[in-house]
Amino acid sequence: MAMMALLLAACSGGAPRDAEVVIPPGASIARAGEILEQAGAVSAASFRNHARLFGGGDPIKPGEYRIKKGMDAGDILSLLQSGKTIQRLVMIPEGMPSIMVRDRLMAEPRLKGDIPVPAEGSILPDSYAFTTGETRAAVVARMQAAMDKAFAELWAKRTPRTAAKDRGEALTLASIVEKETSVPSERRTVAGVYTNRLAVGMKLQADPTIIYPITKGKPLGRRILRSEILAVNDYNTYSMIGLPKGPIANPGKASIAAVLDPEANDYLYFVAKGDGGHIFARTLAEHNANVQKWYALRRERGEME
Repeated sequence: MAMMALLLAACSGGAPRDAEVVIPPGASIARAGEILEQAGAVSAASFRNHARLFGGGDPIKPGEYRIKKGMDAGDILSLLQSGKTIQRLVMIPEGMPSIMVRDRLMAEPRLKGDIPVPAEGSILPDSYAFTTGETRAAVVARMQAAMDKAFAELWAKRTPRTAAKDRGEALTLASIVEKETSVPSERRTVAGVYTNRLAVGMKLQADPTIIYPITKGKPLGRRILRSEILAVNDYNTYSMIGLPKGPIANPGKASIAAVLDPEANDYLYFVAKGDGGHIFARTLAEHNANVQKWYALRRERGEME
């Protein structure tokens, strides 16, 4: 009984301050105790003793935890057994090019290690949880595994209307759709336009494909030059027929789904209408009239002379 009293007394002290700790996968109670003691949360002996006497059969779970001032060994053990970890997230928006994915990960000070620019189109846009001290390479691997899984599921649901013959073509076309419209309801319509153009051998003439070889997907920050429109390279769809050599961004699931099941329409053209959306046309005459309306709106706004 005397030994029990001593152990209970050792376990009763509360954390003197807030602390954050990372419990690695496979860590034992003893190792967790050492980590907690190093963080100044609780003594390793107190934690081990409490776990031995009152811990029950539930294992501790790996992750990053926030220890609050006043929590005793029992509170801390319960927290580690609950798995209620700190949720740190890095968000990759739809259409972000890989060069900017790398920039975002390199700017996160809680991650470690250098990474190359991931392959374009290999990252699934989403929010990803990470733990302080985790490698950036590990986070990229999760992002790419998420894309592999999502693409496989969407590819299995593709329809005969899709122009994509394989994953590369699907992601390339999806990245163009992603960059061309920010209106969710338009994605399948825009995908239908490009599917129709590919079917009849028309140039896609997608402005974002002009910009990609110049900035690798980062914003151009100015108007496209005439010389850039006429440039001949593996991406410029104004100077080539068919798809560019690869994706120009990381498309989201909705844009991938759109190109794998494009709208069955007979549109061949579209132009902005000033509110983020587009006006679609079947003939060049209709399209030219829509372009003139767009130019008139831009003149009203002072964007053109």
